[in-house]
Amino acid sequence: MSYLGIDVGGTKVALRVHDHTGSGGTAEDTFLWSASSDAAGDLELLAERVRALLRRHPSPLGGVGVAVPAVCDAGGTVLTWPGRPSWVGLDLRAALAGILPDTPVACADDGDLAALAEAREADCANLLYLGVGTGIGGGLVFAGRSWPGPARGSFEIGHLVIDRAGPRCDCGRRGCAQAVASGPATLRRAAELRGREVTFPDLVEAAGAGAAWAVTALEENAAAVARVVVGVCELAHPDLVLVGGGFAAGAPGLVDAVAAHVKELTRPGVAPPPVRPAVLGGRSSLYGALLLAEETFGTVRRAAG
Repeated sequence: MSYLGIDVGGTKVALRVHDHTGSGGTAEDTFLWSASSDAAGDLELLAERVRALLRRHPSPLGGVGVAVPAVCDAGGTVLTWPGRPSWVGLDLRAALAGILPDTPVACADDGDLAALAEAREADCANLLYLGVGTGIGGGLVFAGRSWPGPARGSFEIGHLVIDRAGPRCDCGRRGCAQAVASGPATLRRAAELRGREVTFPDLVEAAGAGAAWAVTALEENAAAVARVVVGVCELAHPDLVLVGGGFAAGAPGLVDAVAAHVKELTRPGVAPPPVRPAVLGGRSSLYGALLLAEETFGTVRRAAG
């Protein structure tokens, strides 16, 4: 029996089908959304790529897990998604059922699923994960389970307010973590310091050469991420903190700098948690989507049997 994981992003989608019996192997695909497409066009492209992948991997499909960055209600309807605004109002579960009508589908927040996958990979039951990329996402795993849990909503760490005077977030508030410390926010800060536009390769090259504007921009990013980590750790006391996401993975020394700032901010008498790079890199949410499918529908099938 195989399961399909779908990681739906604002700019790209990753698919992975895996035979959990070990006999059918694995197949993957990644593609970009069209910048001009609406929800109907997106779903048409998704259907085409999913069906093409399953033709390459014809094992019976037991379930689908979907990681989504959008805010959805309990029924799977998209309420807000700045990355793909045309999806607002879309019944995501029904749309996916139209693509795979005979296969059960489960959806969950991409940050929660990424944290769960990272926790399983690290063999850690109490873990905080942050993904620093186009935004800031992440999740908290407590006693081996996502917290607060699907019935109570996602762990929206990117919307933790860390600077009341900070830049405006796409949610409308000022000073959310992702408005201060995401990849685009850091590039904007670097551009202000440099006096002209900065791309991510520019930043990485300049930081490696010790350019003051690049070093300062990354240092401020690390300090902001550390404030988020320390705030959550005061409440949740995870055993391990992992920092991932494309920006964090590619920025030289960023995770080490976050760890140093966490240590500086930790109160006397309190041991700072270890802060390390995420193990799964940019594949955390995709692996989490697979876990969701297998653990939701594999358990159902085993119980029925």
